[in-house]
Amino acid sequence: MGQDRVQGKALIVIPAFNEQHNILKVIGDIRESLPDFDILVINDCSHDATSAYARKADGIKVIDLPYNLGIGGAVQTGFKYAHARGYEYMVQIDGDGQHLPREVVKLLGAMERSGSDMVIGSRFLDIQSFRTTWLRRFGIKVFYVLFRLLIKTKVTDSTSGFRIYNSKSIELLSRHYPDDYPEPDAIILLKKHGLSICEVGVEMREREHGSSSITPIKSPYYMAKVILSILFSYTRTRW
Repeated sequence: MGQDRVQGKALIVIPAFNEQHNILKVIGDIRESLPDFDILVINDCSHDATSAYARKADGIKVIDLPYNLGIGGAVQTGFKYAHARGYEYMVQIDGDGQHLPREVVKLLGAMERSGSDMVIGSRFLDIQSFRTTWLRRFGIKVFYVLFRLLIKTKVTDSTSGFRIYNSKSIELLSRHYPDDYPEPDAIILLKKHGLSICEVGVEMREREHGSSSITPIKSPYYMAKVILSILFSYTRTRW
């Protein structure tokens, strides 16, 4: 699928919290690689000048959230925006610069070939890329086993936020999206509603400025919370 065919139909959503040193470069990289995509920055009540820096870029939309909602609330704002305006595709690119916009063509191509409703960009699928900390990789393997047991699906990079969604998954996730550490939980949600997912290997890079919210100290808490959330989502009968 050529990029020109998605003009006016595809939205890039950039959730950003305290990313004043990264945001303009992220927008610039998207402009260079994906000129036919619309861009929406969700400023999650940053303490720094993220919003002001983002607004320096021409032709993009910036939403300033009045409260810090976390990554789940910020991305769900993007889903609601995309659904309300009838976008056929939505791509999440994090504001820290780890996701390479040029790799979006792989996500788009995989969606076209597979007919999946969501495609995850994986750091661990047939590609050498930035692989984050060993503790986080261990957690990803735990989630891999969990997904194999629960939904019989291989997901090698369940915490990756680098994803493309079609209109069906946009509609669903605009109504229901986990608040905290939402990426693994959203996989369960989509599968329970009969939507299909797949992965494609992508290159990522380390953030140049700032640090991840998931520190080594917080990692055990993150894992326990996400596992409980996945099990709750799996056993929940109604949404």
